[in-house]
Amino acid sequence: MINPRLQGLADYPFARYRALIDRLEPPPGLAPIALTLGEPQHAAPAMVAEVLAANAADWNRYPPLNGTPEFRAACVDWLTRRYGLPSGTVDPDACILPVSGTREALFLAPLLAVDGRPAAGPPPAVILPNPFYAPYEGGAVMAGAEPVFADCTAETGFLPDLDALEADGALMARTALMYLCTPSNPQGAVADRAYLTRAIALARRHGWVLVVDECYGEIYDAEPPPGVLEVAAALDGGALDNLLVFHSLSKRSNAAGLRAGFVAGDPTLIAAFDRLRRYAGAGMPRPVMAAAAALWADDAHVAENRARYRAKFDAAEAALAGRMAMRRPPAGFFLWLDVSALAPHAPDPGEAVARRLWAEAAVRALPGAYLTHAGADGVNRGAAYLRLALVHEPEVIAEALARLADLAGSDGVESDGAAAGGAPAGAARVMEDGR
Repeated sequence: MINPRLQGLADYPFARYRALIDRLEPPPGLAPIALTLGEPQHAAPAMVAEVLAANAADWNRYPPLNGTPEFRAACVDWLTRRYGLPSGTVDPDACILPVSGTREALFLAPLLAVDGRPAAGPPPAVILPNPFYAPYEGGAVMAGAEPVFADCTAETGFLPDLDALEADGALMARTALMYLCTPSNPQGAVADRAYLTRAIALARRHGWVLVVDECYGEIYDAEPPPGVLEVAAALDGGALDNLLVFHSLSKRSNAAGLRAGFVAGDPTLIAAFDRLRRYAGAGMPRPVMAAAAALWADDAHVAENRARYRAKFDAAEAALAGRMAMRRPPAGFFLWLDVSALAPHAPDPGEAVARRLWAEAAVRALPGAYLTHAGADGVNRGAAYLRLALVHEPEVIAEALARLADLAGSDGVESDGAAAGGAPAGAARVMEDGR
């Protein structure tokens, strides 16, 4: 009575993590700090509550599934402003749909592109970055496609290797859709304009849908990441063919609970998405659309948000410089740390260190293997890593990273410019003084 495709899904990463630490108790006297979930802990802008209250009379009205004109216009205005799009690039009536958080819509996207398992031969393919966001895999599997995991390692710039993908002609022939996350989760890698141009060309040449998840596109360190619509607009004709791009207020505006995002792109795909979602009925309430429109219209709170994240990465560099392949990502709010030296004999170092970090330092962090699929050679290239979400206020992040540095120091792990058993000169003391 249950769809057998569900059995093809891996356990959700956070369920696996809860099972990992289920019987462990954190040390007494240390306040627990959770860096597992990418849920911003900064306060949402005050305008959210104000606009919701001002539109309270609309709670008793069904929402239009294609959004209010005001919502769609706010999304187009923001896209045009943020990415320098020529006027008219995105038609608010044909190229925009509200979604109840991009997670829902990213999961549904393969249902638009996958035409089902053929009677003979290999199934349709959906290409995923590896590490990947779990709804990508869920959508592919439930649509009847084979998820094909493209390793994103330091050697590939933490993005899928487009040359390697195109070299596999059989894969290109059966691909229905490719997910691309830029800035990437968890590495914070940014696809530049040349990369996005190549990805668009691949999708159009081989006739598949390019789904670009840009939900971290407003959280960057120095340079604003380019967007796929901005690149498409600069190509011949400026068409949006084969493209869907997803944006959300969860990270940009610290409004994860608002469940407000949108999908933009190819008008033919948007029309199909609208048709599909009318059967599910996951509409965004009118007061929420009004609050979302107000947030998309305001950039000042986003600049303040970025400044907070920069302070957290300053703290990370102070605490972990020279350790665990620590790199300051150009965008996003995660650390992707190589912890293999802290558990050199463990088959899954990230999992072993995650257990220790909770049991010995009361810090929760997600093992990299829970976000990564093993390759054809059976090796899970995320197993050496730990993902930390820097979502708390800077002083809380500083405390968590000081505990991690102490854990690394207790194992005698050397760092550049530091003696074995200790943090980089002054780092631990800086963290304590910062509290």
